[in-house]
Order: sequence, then structure tokens, then C-alpha cells
Amino acid sequence: MQLGGSKAVAMKRVEVLLFTSELADLIEAGMTLGQALSALAGQGDEGSAARFVCGDIRDRIVRGESFSDACRHHPDTFEPLYPNMIRAAEASGAMVDVLRRLADHYERSDTMRGKIKSALTYPAVVLCFGIFAVIGALVWIVPQFQKVFDSLGATLPLPTRILIGMSDFVTQYGWALLAASVAFFFWFRRWKRTPAGRLRIDGWKLKAPLVKGIVACGAYSSLAYTLKTLLANGVNVLQALKIAEETCGNAVIGEALATARKRVTDGTSISGPLASSGVFPKMMTDMLGIGEQAGDMASALEHIGRRYQKDMDRNIASFTNALEPILIVSIAGVVAFLAIAILSAVFQASNAIG
Repeated sequence: MQLGGSKAVAMKRVEVLLFTSELADLIEAGMTLGQALSALAGQGDEGSAARFVCGDIRDRIVRGESFSDACRHHPDTFEPLYPNMIRAAEASGAMVDVLRRLADHYERSDTMRGKIKSALTYPAVVLCFGIFAVIGALVWIVPQFQKVFDSLGATLPLPTRILIGMSDFVTQYGWALLAASVAFFFWFRRWKRTPAGRLRIDGWKLKAPLVKGIVACGAYSSLAYTLKTLLANGVNVLQALKIAEETCGNAVIGEALATARKRVTDGTSISGPLASSGVFPKMMTDMLGIGEQAGDMASALEHIGRRYQKDMDRNIASFTNALEPILIVSIAGVVAFLAIAILSAVFQASNAIG
């Protein structure tokens, strides 16, 4: 969609959450859908994405479109889960209940994403600062000591020679390294958007040490809650699997869901194809199978989502607890090497002068 004919706009996830909650409140208070959308369209700053999207949906409904179809015109704002849930609400007449469940889904999803990002931000920041500090030492500090060592003419220890060699390489070929790094960054960003790249990277996320416990449990929990929300609101199994495939955010899991959807078409249960994919843990597929046998998949998916959300919280705590000593030891090792390389040369030069 275009805002003022200049650029495409989309509401942020937190804005969608607020829009959904406020819309449910207004409808529950007695407003019609059109009145509620008009009230929401009048809020916010002039030209904001939220105001534009609300106004456009209102105008489409006035022209005779359904709420779900109007939401489909804003795919960058509303993921496929949203209009399908709204369509189920229009069929059942439980618009307020469905909007509440959507708000809960977005809030739960944002909380999960926030926990994962906060767990991975700290090591990324420390690693970046560490790399810049080492590069700064090699480019500016080590060359100053090298001038002193060269003037003394003494044979330098091996650690010092290694450090000076690294410094010479960085100072002479630094621009080439920077250009290669920038080129690799842009190549990698394009490659990871390809189907093969997404599969490789998302597969690594589910298997990488330390990270897999957080990313995998978060993905399983989010998938279970998404399926539960869809099935509990009358969306059929095949459509629910397709929506989950499009919104799961992991290519490996999405591929497994696509295979499961094809086999469900042949009359197979969901738990069987998911188990045979090798992507999902046995505990998850077993619990889903029990739900299928009992005829209450929504409750089983609720238990699965809650279980893996707790596992994700525990993995985040374990990750942060393990990460601190790893970073301390790594930084201490780098500092120790720099100190040994410089001080050993200083002591040797002092002995030679003595």
C-alpha cells in the first residue's frame, strides 16, 4: 500500500497488537466495526502508517468488502494468520473473542522474540567491541612498540614476531580486508534470501550449540500456539498448516509443514508426517498424537506451546549463564597474548641493554 503516493508503509507488530486490542475494546463497548475503525483512524499522527491502514480498511468496508478481505490488502501489516482468523470470526460471529485471541497471540509472539533478541544481543555487542579493540591495537598501538624494538636491534620472541606480523598484515592489507568483508556481507545477505540459503541457515539455527535450545524451542512454541489459535477458531487443518507454514519464520520447519500438509490430504494424521520429517522432537509429536487420538488437538497444542516456552526460558537462562565465563576467558586470552607479546620483548630488550 502507498502512503501519499510516495512510499509503501506497514504497521509495526506492536502497532498491530494495539490496533487489535483497541478494536476489541471498542466493539465490546457497543460500537459497530465501521465506527470502531473510524475512531482508530482518527488517532495517531497525521500520515502515520497506523492511521493510514485503519482508514483504508474502514473505506474498503464501507465500499462493501469484508473485514478479512480488507486486511488481505495489507500483507506487510497483517500476516496470513490475521485475515484467516478474522474470516473465521465473521463466520462464527465471535469477533471480540477472536480479536482477543489475536492480541494474545501477538503479545506472546513479541515476548518470545524479545527474549531471544535480548539473549543474543549481549554476545554480539561484546564480540563487535572485542574485534574493534584488537584491530585498533594492531593498527595504532603495536606499530609504536615496533619502532622501539627495531631501534634496539634485538631478536624478538616468537609471540612478539607473530603480533608484529599480524599488525603489518592488517596495516598493509586492511583496505583489501575491509572491501572483502563488505563484499562478503552483501553476498551473504543476498544468498540467505534464496531458498537454498534460507534452508541452510535455518537448519543451522536448529542445530547450532548454545543457540539451538533457544531458537528451536521458540520456533516449536510459536508454531504450536499458532496452530492452536487457528484450530480453536474453526480454521480447518489443511488451511491451518498452510498458514503456519507461511508464518513460522523457519524454512526447515516450513518445508516439514508443507510435506505434512500433502500427506494430510491423503488422510494421514498430522503427528505422523511431522515425526517422519526428523525436524520436530519426539516429545512434541507424541503429545500431538495423543491430542489427535483424544479429538482435542487445540488443548494438546496449548500444552506443547507452554512446555516449549518454558524450555526456551530455561535455555535462555543457561545460555546467559554459560556465555559470561566464555566471554571472560576469551577476552582474557586475547589480552594475555598481547601482554605477553609486548612485555616479553621489553624484558628481552632490557636484558640485552643491561
